[in-house]
Amino acid sequence: MAVVFHRLLDIDEALRKLDEALGGIRTLGSERVILDEAVGRVLAQTVEAKVDSPPFDRSEVDGFAVESKSVYGAEEDKPVRLKVVGQSKVGALPQVAINAGEAIEIATGAPLPRGSNAVVMAEYTKEEHEGGAVLVYRSVVPGENVAQAGSDVMVGDVALRQGSLLSYREIAVLAALGYDEVAVRSRPRIAVLSTGDELALPGDPLTPGQIYDVNGVAISQMIREMGASPQYLGIVSDDYGDLKKAIGEALKAHDMVLTSGSTSAGLGDVIYRIFDELGKPGVVVHGLRIKPGKPTIAAVVDGKLAVGLPGFPVSAMIAFSVFVRPILMKMMGLKAIPQGWSQQARMAYGIQAGRGKREYIPVSLTSSPEGMVAYPLLKGSGATSTLALADGFVEVDERRESLEEGELMGVKLFSPKVPLAELTIIGSHCPGVDLALELLGEIEAKVINVGSTGGWLAVKRGEADIAGTHLLDGGSLEYNTPFLGKYDLRGRAVLIRGYARRHGFLVSKGNPKGIRTFKDFTRKDVIIINRNSGSGTRTFIDYQLREIGINPEEGGIRGYDHEAKTHSAVAAAIAQGRADVGVSVEAYAGIHDLDFLPLGDEIYDFLIPVKRLEKRAVREFIETIASREFAEILGKRLRGYRVLPETGKLIAE
Repeated sequence: MAVVFHRLLDIDEALRKLDEALGGIRTLGSERVILDEAVGRVLAQTVEAKVDSPPFDRSEVDGFAVESKSVYGAEEDKPVRLKVVGQSKVGALPQVAINAGEAIEIATGAPLPRGSNAVVMAEYTKEEHEGGAVLVYRSVVPGENVAQAGSDVMVGDVALRQGSLLSYREIAVLAALGYDEVAVRSRPRIAVLSTGDELALPGDPLTPGQIYDVNGVAISQMIREMGASPQYLGIVSDDYGDLKKAIGEALKAHDMVLTSGSTSAGLGDVIYRIFDELGKPGVVVHGLRIKPGKPTIAAVVDGKLAVGLPGFPVSAMIAFSVFVRPILMKMMGLKAIPQGWSQQARMAYGIQAGRGKREYIPVSLTSSPEGMVAYPLLKGSGATSTLALADGFVEVDERRESLEEGELMGVKLFSPKVPLAELTIIGSHCPGVDLALELLGEIEAKVINVGSTGGWLAVKRGEADIAGTHLLDGGSLEYNTPFLGKYDLRGRAVLIRGYARRHGFLVSKGNPKGIRTFKDFTRKDVIIINRNSGSGTRTFIDYQLREIGINPEEGGIRGYDHEAKTHSAVAAAIAQGRADVGVSVEAYAGIHDLDFLPLGDEIYDFLIPVKRLEKRAVREFIETIASREFAEILGKRLRGYRVLPETGKLIAE
């Protein structure tokens, strides 16, 4: 087979070519395991019931077994009296039978005695202990409160089909049918190794220019979560000989090898050459028509599969999900993606996407009265924070130009779960929120940072329990309160006072450019880092520039179009020399060892829908920010932060 380098393939075409090169992606062998070890395995054979379930007619309630004709017409004011002739207990067949006018006391799960065809619930009876009788105050029909033999599964029925993924539910079915072991597919053995001289193992000290290996651990766990067997082989340097030896040895001992890094067309990216030299037919796929994940490589090496994933974590995770996971499913004998790996959700806002490549957008999910809502996470393929925030991703066809706000999309989940956060906070990024959640303790919270404006819109749409906001009104110069009217939320939401945080210019140590005022932003030797549109800080910056006669949108300010979405991103840009000045809160000057020139205080408040005020997690959050403990720790942990006399109190509705 000829090797085609740098020809981008659609996912379907790439999978088809691999299948052809392998002569069909086949499942591995099978083995028998005890039920206690079967969770997460794939059923190798269809399982038929060898006994009825339940194996006998049994009562579904505590009460009295009767012949239904005996209690015909029984009512609350006209009970029927029956003679009690015995008991039926769980675990043994009753030794007595009943006739018309008789009853047998029966427990839930106990076998029905001969002659009975229904059970009267104990709540509708009254025993006469001296007379050995029972009064029945309600009639029953044949079969009422009775689980008949085989009503769940009959002997010979197919209980579980080959290819089923065994969870605790399927294990329970097997146990109910008397199986103590089951035939399952052998787990594919997958070698995972990371490549790159810049990588360090988590826990090791970082030297300049190094980063921690994220992919090795993350991809291994994704494999394990699918039910396959990963072996993380660590980090291999970019040395050609070392890489070739490590990959070759891994292929001999495993069913598949997954690498990450060294896959693009740049200098030193040699994985495709190594894959092609190790065996026939060699490289089959060198690039996918997807974003992110384009530089994915796949090869067949003498009947073994080798896949090179991109180095950026988000790219690697998505390429694994859309390209490697279908291959593993075939190897494992899974016929379909198990339930729970997808979710329908509406887009929180519109974005540009597609445009010639199948694009995968990581999203964070939250709930609203109309169902699940997907918030796009657009931090880039190298953003490790996306891994913690993303619940899954939406797939955008290459023929699309954009996704619309409110558009219903299928979300493919990274893990088979739907987030169950007790508290959803959407809005402006602030470490004070993280501090409050730390003090809040056991409540599971989800924080989505989309800026103050995004938080107000999320509250208006019913997607957030709380929105953190520091929006500045350009007319009144008041924070937050004027926007209740502007967003038509009076009577529908309230503002709870938060805290003050000092903001100002962040500059390098010693302020080498001598920056003092916003007028310095126009200097040719000064590069600024701006904040994103919709944030309170951006409104403040634009207001100050216009106050001194500068229209920032007319140009003339270097870096004005470079927007940072967080205060930390502003500080990092200056600390790394990419910018000379930015406006941020004082806390990040200390974190990044920068000088700080104060401009004043901004007010960070919390917008809460009226309907969510009685929610336990919301009440406890408000109590937390109003507490003495929060007041004491806020200023100590976050430089320039302080509580106010109204902190935790209602200030506007």
